[in-house]
Amino acid sequence: MNVSTFIIKCWRWASVLLVVGALGWAYATFSEMVAFRFDADGQASDFINKETLFYVVTALLVLNNVVIGSVARQIGKIPVSLLPIPRKQEWEKNKPVLYEVLTNWIVSLIAAINTILALSLLSLSTVNGQSKYDVFDFSWLSYMSIALLVVIMLTPPFVLMRVPAGER
Repeated sequence: MNVSTFIIKCWRWASVLLVVGALGWAYATFSEMVAFRFDADGQASDFINKETLFYVVTALLVLNNVVIGSVARQIGKIPVSLLPIPRKQEWEKNKPVLYEVLTNWIVSLIAAINTILALSLLSLSTVNGQSKYDVFDFSWLSYMSIALLVVIMLTPPFVLMRVPAGER
């Protein structure tokens, strides 16, 4: 197992634990109705029942980890000729590395979605709680989420552009 594979798998499982913990903590701290949309002044404009929010987040967690995770497990069964990648002839000679790169990419996407979901829950529970924070104190979360997803989406094309190890 490659070091990057180990780190990505650890990140995924840590992010699952973080989402489950954040979901439990948020559910315990939420009042019956949870504000989830805010106007330009930072005042709550839309509310949702906390049970509904709990089930929506649980469904997202299952969808993300089970459905997308099953796609990651099937990557090794796709012929290289069907993959939309550059340098197919070079990668055909080094399939295990190619499949590891693609699997790591999907697993890191799962971990990023879990991390964003957990941080969103924690910030939502903080804003809805009896704290001095308002919704604008967590605007960094949207920028961080976009940056994280952009980095994850752009990494595989750059990795796949290089010549596979052993082909240099």
